[in-house]
Amino acid sequence: MPPLYRDFTSHAQIDEQYGTQRWVADPAAEARHFVERSALARARLRCTLDVPFGPTVDETLDIFHADKAGSPVFVFIHGGYWRANTSKEFSCVALGLQDLGFTTVVVNYSLCPKVSIDEITRQTRAAVAWVARNIESHGGDPRRIALGGHSAGGHLVAMCLQTEWAEEYGLARDPLAAAVLVSGIYDLQPLRYSYLQPQIQLDDGVIRRNSPLFTVRSCATPALITWGGAESDEFARQSDSFHTAWQGAGNRSELAPQAGAHHFSAIHGFEHPSSQLCQWLARTLSD
Repeated sequence: MPPLYRDFTSHAQIDEQYGTQRWVADPAAEARHFVERSALARARLRCTLDVPFGPTVDETLDIFHADKAGSPVFVFIHGGYWRANTSKEFSCVALGLQDLGFTTVVVNYSLCPKVSIDEITRQTRAAVAWVARNIESHGGDPRRIALGGHSAGGHLVAMCLQTEWAEEYGLARDPLAAAVLVSGIYDLQPLRYSYLQPQIQLDDGVIRRNSPLFTVRSCATPALITWGGAESDEFARQSDSFHTAWQGAGNRSELAPQAGAHHFSAIHGFEHPSSQLCQWLARTLSD
């Protein structure tokens, strides 16, 4: 039987590698963690919710304000394989960075199959452009914006790093001061043969346009590429491949697997100021 993708000859093999819930003991507990910690963040931190950045009702963002003006900014794009979750489940990423003086912005976007991955990519880029143009009025420093994302959000961060910001948005060529990509998908091809296909509806064009592994451009933004050490081999390979391609284009990146972390706990570090994720952002965006 000819392979579907690389050495995989069956849909079941691909589902085993990319079915993130299969690799954790209690997926429901993982979901509760994000809901409960995010409710805590919204209750504890000063925030402005559901700020529109685009014309549709889904194009909103939540801003968690730093205590002082002129703060570094972290923009977070959530995961859910482009077809699940909202910004509200990920308010918790502001908890650790608040203690380090950051303003945090959590982006909401439309989901598949209501819209395509092409449209989700467009919305994400529009959110970044909005932050670059408007965050100063919310206390953030537009010269120190970091972009981060998890899972599908890691993919969307990579797509933003491919953007011709000057030509398409009238911004600086590389307006982002740092990027953190956690457990991202950088080659979409295997997902065409997965349980996700009925919802995300991949075809040759969508895959070609939205696989950032193959379209890396020269970019001044330093990147931290990370994933959980307890994730599947494919998540490790995807991250390693993107790191190699990113550096191959003359760009700067660090590869940092997180020992013992699984797909969902790989972003728990954003909740703790002393974590590797928060400390890397603090160092990279320091004055």
